Amino acid sequence: MPKVKIKRKSTAIDMTAMCDVAFLLLTFFMLTSNFTQKEPVAVSTPSSISEIKIPDTNIMLILVDSKGKVFIGVDGQENRKELLTKMGAAYNTTFSPAELKEFSLTNRFGVPINLMKAFLAMKPEERDLPENALGIPCDSLDNQFKNWVSIAKGINKDYRIAIKADKTTPYPVIKKLMGSLQDINENRYNLITSLESSEDFEQL
Repeated sequence: MPKVKIKRKSTAIDMTAMCDVAFLLLTFFMLTSNFTQKEPVAVSTPSSISEIKIPDTNIMLILVDSKGKVFIGVDGQENRKELLTKMGAAYNTTFSPAELKEFSLTNRFGVPINLMKAFLAMKPEERDLPENALGIPCDSLDNQFKNWVSIAKGINKDYRIAIKADKTTPYPVIKKLMGSLQDINENRYNLITSLESSEDFEQL
């Protein structure tokens, strides 16, 4: 007697619900993620076991590369416009509305004030070239760094200063930077480091 063959049916899986969940997750991550801002120089921070996180807003970031060049970044486009206007007035330089707008879109900057007009006239890709990362003067003869910080704090007293220095930056450079902050009575600031586990720290 011949066997009765049962006709196989293809299994259909409804993917609608899974696609909905995937798009919801994607939307959630897009709305809650903080995009990393581009920095003018690459900095490899030293490691520590501190887990204190600096806030995401009202931050004045001071960036120091391995050669000791100093760069600054502040929050708020309107604050940046006011900062450049007042800094220009201190050095007898007037900036046009177009230059102020361009500066307001710049997250990090590091050129002497007398070269700022030429810097803002460059295309964004030209500003990222290593030869244009000159750094803000921080020496005893022309300490523009102190003026930038002092004026920025006058605009927004809630700015928290965070120093992000390369782990190979010479110590005298950092000491001079901290001395400049003390000269304008800015004695509270954060040092940005890379998180290291306590176990690894104990083995050093």
